[in-house]
Amino acid sequence: MKTIDKILYRIKREGAVTAKVLAEEFKLTTMGVRQHLQALEDEGLVDYEDIRAKVGRPTRHWNLTGKGHRRFADRHGEFIIQMLDSVEELFGSDGLNQVVERRENQTFEQYQKALANCADVKEKLEKLTTMREQEGYMAELSRDGDDFILVENHCPICHAATRCPSLCNSELAVFQRLVGDRFQVVRDEHIIAGERRCAYRIHKLD
Repeated sequence: MKTIDKILYRIKREGAVTAKVLAEEFKLTTMGVRQHLQALEDEGLVDYEDIRAKVGRPTRHWNLTGKGHRRFADRHGEFIIQMLDSVEELFGSDGLNQVVERRENQTFEQYQKALANCADVKEKLEKLTTMREQEGYMAELSRDGDDFILVENHCPICHAATRCPSLCNSELAVFQRLVGDRFQVVRDEHIIAGERRCAYRIHKLD
C-alpha cells in the first residue's frame, strides 16, 4: 500500500489526526508526511482544522473530505440504486419494503447461524465485529463502562442506504434481534446523517 493510501486509510478508520502522529506511526519525517498531506489536499481528498491548545501554537488536524470518503469502496453503489429505483417503479413502495425485509431476514439468519455457539453477548459482539470487518465496514468493538460500543468507520452500502434509509433501520433491527430483548441497541452516530462513522451502543436493560 502506498504511503498516501495508508494515510487515507488511517484517517478513515481513526478520524482526525496530526502530521506528527502520522509520522510516528509510519516512521516517516514530519516534513515528508506534510508533503503527502499537501498533495492529498490539492486533490481535494483531505482538509484540516487548526485547534487551539492551552499553550503554544494551534495544532493542525487533518480529516477526509466528502471526496476522500468516496475514495473508499461502496459495493456497486450506482447499480444497487438503479435496482432499488426499478423495484419501486415496478412494485411500489410496498415491494421495496418487502425487498428490504427479505434482506434483513437473510442477514439475520446468516449472522445468527455464525453466532450460534457464542457463550454470551460479549462473544457474540466480538464475532459480529469480525464478520462486519470482513464485509468492509471497518468495524471495531470497545467498552464504555458496562456498555459495548460497536463502531463502523465505513459503510460499503452508503449510496444505497442514502437512497433507501430503511436499509439503515434494517441493520439496526438485525443487531437488536441478535443481542436479544435483554439489551438495547442505540445508534449514537450515523454516517448518513453526516457524521464520520456509525456507532452503536449496546446497553443491558435492568
